Amino acid sequence: MKGLRGVIGRVRDWRRGWHERSKLQRIDLYTRVTLCAMVWLFLLTWGFLPLGTVFGRGSWALAIGATLLTVNVAQCLLSTFNVGPAFDHYRGAAPFPRRRLRLPAVLLVVLSGLLIALMAGNGLDDRALPVMAMDVPIAFGIPYALLVPARKFLLHAAAYIAAFVALLAAFGGTGTPLLATALTMALGLLLVIISVRPSGWSLSVMWQAEEARDMQARLAVAEERLRFGRDMHDVLGRNLSVIALKSELAVELAQRGNPAAVDQMVEVQRIARASQQEVRDVVRGYREADLPTELMGARGVLQAAGISVTVEGADGPAGIGAPAAVQAALGWVVRETATNVLRHGDPRHCSIR
Repeated sequence: MKGLRGVIGRVRDWRRGWHERSKLQRIDLYTRVTLCAMVWLFLLTWGFLPLGTVFGRGSWALAIGATLLTVNVAQCLLSTFNVGPAFDHYRGAAPFPRRRLRLPAVLLVVLSGLLIALMAGNGLDDRALPVMAMDVPIAFGIPYALLVPARKFLLHAAAYIAAFVALLAAFGGTGTPLLATALTMALGLLLVIISVRPSGWSLSVMWQAEEARDMQARLAVAEERLRFGRDMHDVLGRNLSVIALKSELAVELAQRGNPAAVDQMVEVQRIARASQQEVRDVVRGYREADLPTELMGARGVLQAAGISVTVEGADGPAGIGAPAAVQAALGWVVRETATNVLRHGDPRHCSIR
């Protein structure tokens, strides 16, 4: 019962992990598992079943056949472990360590030699040779197709097929079996390239789109933070400067007993309340840099600071004829300029043209 509960627990964990993945992560995992399954499917159908023809051809043929099957299983295991890193390499997520190809390449040579030896010693039926020869490079070719350009893969495949068929001919292969072997090997490797490369390309494009969406979301957040900080700087900076000036003026007037100090404090109160509303608008994202509004606001705060202001075109800013985007940009210029004048200047008169 404990063993059964453990299996059920692992199944539940797997289901939970599957549902926690995004749709793209599920597609990615599904594609990788499918290619790994292809490796083993080819082994069972093209690599294992034809070995039945070695029975009755002597103990040496049986020994070579068993060795060939063992090496082929090892090659499939290595391919299963290499498919994932090969996918990551193809889409640029992580480089593939080239040393991981050394052992699979050696096993490919060993598999080819064992199959040729089995055929040369008449330990394999002529009809089984093309099928088994098709399977030999499949496990190596699936991850390799993701690691090199398609043209390079096809050139290497052609060179491998030519060398394999030449060795078969050198050890007694003739006629139709040689031609059938060359054709089936070409078909198998062509099947690899048209199955693996489109899968890798599709996943790569989907991951790029996903990364672009993530980047767009991060940029939107950063842009909103910049907008918020800029608005807070412009709104509070400008209005606090006016409040400071008005408060200093009110203090001086109060010390002199001038009743105008009350008017200045009333103005400070009005600006503070207006600032509260502007801050609320900034937080809600409703406040935009509108040229007519910014012209009126700049003139109001500058005049409140005792600076005479002349605004040309203020009576009809829409008649300027500029597009809305240009007027919005000019609104930011007006806002920033008014803030800088209040903070860093001491003018008597300002002209906005």
